[in-house]
Amino acid sequence: MASTTLTIRLSEDLKQRLDQLAAATDRSRAWLAQQALSDFVAREAWQIAEIEAGLREADAGDFASPAEVDATFAKWRDAPR
Repeated sequence: MASTTLTIRLSEDLKQRLDQLAAATDRSRAWLAQQALSDFVAREAWQIAEIEAGLREADAGDFASPAEVDATFAKWRDAPR
């Protein structure tokens, strides 16, 4: 996989915490940062796609009926705790 360099500024506290995590996990700061960014980008892309899908459904008039909403609330209200 080809790679490129990205330079970012971190607070001293975050850099220190990243260094501690790198030492504890026997990983490099770069590896940890790559994993964190990869997870963040995937999560944000998923959330945007879900929002866009919901907006398309709303624009098409595809809403839950009052009975479906009531059934969902009842399910959570009656769930054992």
